[in-house]
Amino acid sequence: MIAVREMKSKDAESIVRYFHEGTPAFHKLMGVDPAKLPSVDDWIKMIHSDMSLPMEEKQFFYVIWLFEGKPIGHSNINKIVFGQEAYMHLHLWKEDKRHQGIGSSLVRLSLPYYFSNFKLNELFCEPHALNPAPNKTLERTGFELVK
Repeated sequence: MIAVREMKSKDAESIVRYFHEGTPAFHKLMGVDPAKLPSVDDWIKMIHSDMSLPMEEKQFFYVIWLFEGKPIGHSNINKIVFGQEAYMHLHLWKEDKRHQGIGSSLVRLSLPYYFSNFKLNELFCEPHALNPAPNKTLERTGFELVK
């Protein structure tokens, strides 16, 4: 029913449009300033360029979350220090899939991609404090609240 896979080139547009097509309420909930987002084309080019780099040189890395074989969201890491640490982000695109408890399972399925590909010792996640869903998901997944 649910699965995770590495992002494919064709997924970049869906990821970028998720942010660019968000409502003001959506942006506020995530703590995103839409004025600071790269343009759609520039962001897609940035993702494609980074995809071609070896794991040791990547600035970010995405996995796609699937429900019944269809993309419903993504997780990614950035601030990657290969062999040490990275910062994870969680995005469930489909509203009808939120608040059903599948986020925790998707996060668990995503973690091996990060730890094995990037030889991580630590993984951090900083969801917006006013966005309760990812904070609950992280707690159910076993992440420790640091601050």
